[in-house]
Amino acid sequence: MAAQMILALSIIVGIHEFGHLLTAKIFGMRVEKYFIGFPPKIFSFNYKGTEYGLGSIPLGGFVKISGIIDESMDTTHINKEPESWEFRSKPAWQRLVVMLGGIIFNVITGLVIFTMITFNNGETYLSKDEINKNGILALDLGLDAGFKTGDKILLINGEEWERDSELFDPNLFFDDNTTFTVIRNGEKLQIKIPDNFINKMNSREAMSSFIKARIPFTIDSVYNNAFKAGLEKGDKIVKVDETYIVDLYELKTILDQNKSSIIQVTINRNETLIDKVVEISNDATIGIKVIGEPLLFSQREYDFKESLIVGTQKAFGIVFLNIRAFGKMFSGDIDPSKNLSGPIGIAQIFGSEWDWGNFWRIVGLLSMVLAFMNLLPIPALDGGHATFIIYEMISGKKPSEKFLEYSTRFGVIILLGLMSYVILNDIYKLFI
Repeated sequence: MAAQMILALSIIVGIHEFGHLLTAKIFGMRVEKYFIGFPPKIFSFNYKGTEYGLGSIPLGGFVKISGIIDESMDTTHINKEPESWEFRSKPAWQRLVVMLGGIIFNVITGLVIFTMITFNNGETYLSKDEINKNGILALDLGLDAGFKTGDKILLINGEEWERDSELFDPNLFFDDNTTFTVIRNGEKLQIKIPDNFINKMNSREAMSSFIKARIPFTIDSVYNNAFKAGLEKGDKIVKVDETYIVDLYELKTILDQNKSSIIQVTINRNETLIDKVVEISNDATIGIKVIGEPLLFSQREYDFKESLIVGTQKAFGIVFLNIRAFGKMFSGDIDPSKNLSGPIGIAQIFGSEWDWGNFWRIVGLLSMVLAFMNLLPIPALDGGHATFIIYEMISGKKPSEKFLEYSTRFGVIILLGLMSYVILNDIYKLFI
């Protein structure tokens, strides 16, 4: 988990800083240092006037361009005449390109990753028909939203849908008027998602406790109480007392609610319905092992042109989602403590197993998030520098070095405060 996060951050930060380095060198600026990780340094080497190195704190990186006031707060050049190879001596448009170089490289990285994943893997999904064959299983958050097990989802916001991923689109939970049209017991109903439901759908664990397709199961072996009751291998439990069931989760829920009691189960044995009385043990089991029936997944392949379009939509979809999230946070509709994550939260996204497909998907996601975050007009971030340069280009007036120094100090304080908050928030969420 931690190793995946460190490698991912090293890749996207290294690419980001390389974007600054390359554009600076193209315009003849002197780049003093390029480091992945923060000091103390592990090793470094010099090449064409630039020190390249690896730091021992693997949560970022930096480039040091001569003649710029950045988060290093190096102001030794302020009282000297600008040199031709310094950042501050170059035309505004060149400085702007250098400031946006890291963001541009991160965006390109995200586009390449999502395009190649789409091209190589296509899309595997559960279709609407496959999900509605047995209806959905409403888990804890699904029940909170108003769903019930067995619902068949016809429409989302009055529109047709095709695949399971559309049911989990975060944009649905940002909106205040999201509706699902379902068939329940033969009746068509509208389910309106509660306002600000995104506060609950804020993690992989939350998404997995929303809804899913019901999976029919068959008894594979019997023992203890089930054996005594006459259940056999190959039986399918279709009803418990007066409740029809399909998924094993439904059976477990009933067993948990009826420990140390007796239930009547209706089984399908060779297309014949048979009733059996079974005793539930005090640990909520009846003595069966089951196998689930496989779901029928659909597969779609994309050529390169289609992959580029789909990959671009996925990459920029992440940016637009972050814009919406920040808007909701500033309006007070989203709780930052539930939706902002630091290094610990990022590490948890990768999971405990090393899956290269999942790894590169998350790298692409983080690359787009890093691009968006750096574009924010906060002093000390690339977006803050770019804002001042754009002001200079429009007004014809260059901000003073002192103004840039103090605004950068202010920006660093903001960023340190935000970083402290997300780290402490990660630790807090581990214990709640």
